[in-house]
Amino acid sequence: MLTMRLFGPMSILGAALVVLLAGCQQCVSADGDSLAPPEVLQHNGTLYAACKMRPSTSLPEGLPKVYGQVLFKQDYPQGNLKVLLRFSGFPREGTPEPRAVHIHQYGDLSQGCDSTGGHYNPHGVHHPDHPGDFGNFEPQQGKINAAVESEATLFGGLSVIGRAVVVHEKMDDLGRGGDAGSLLHGNAGRRLGCCIIGISSPNLWNMYNKQYNRRLRRN
Repeated sequence: MLTMRLFGPMSILGAALVVLLAGCQQCVSADGDSLAPPEVLQHNGTLYAACKMRPSTSLPEGLPKVYGQVLFKQDYPQGNLKVLLRFSGFPREGTPEPRAVHIHQYGDLSQGCDSTGGHYNPHGVHHPDHPGDFGNFEPQQGKINAAVESEATLFGGLSVIGRAVVVHEKMDDLGRGGDAGSLLHGNAGRRLGCCIIGISSPNLWNMYNKQYNRRLRRN
């Protein structure tokens, strides 16, 4: 018999998930994706994840050292994946250069960001149609603060949990470069920083989402 420990007041969605989970010990949906992790019940039908960005340990001298957070939020089972990007460490002087951000295949930092593999590409398609191709972001005062929605997911067999987010040296050419590299990675250059995506509590998302929305209202 499956038992669940519930945390705090349950929403209607949370209660429905409890009933669904109680009906089977190992349920699988029609498309082969397993049911949500227990944190979905704990957080009223939503899963959160976080990725703590740090400079690559194989970074050549003279390139920016990037720090920050990538935060994720997705409602179970098929909500749009919402992503907050918060980076610092880019040059404050001169004309800001847009930087590409992508999800990469492996959560392996054994050789800095170089061991994270190529873009996460579960469907075997050309760049920029990979689910974790977030695009280009222009730093302001040495920082990037942005919110995007992604085709990636935190759920099931295609979940990006355990994979890496990489900030690149250059702008992504969005597959328009006319060469093989453009269709693989957008010719975005070396990997400045990276991090591994892991399940988190809502705390970071709630805090930084409020800050982001306040900044939008001021502007």
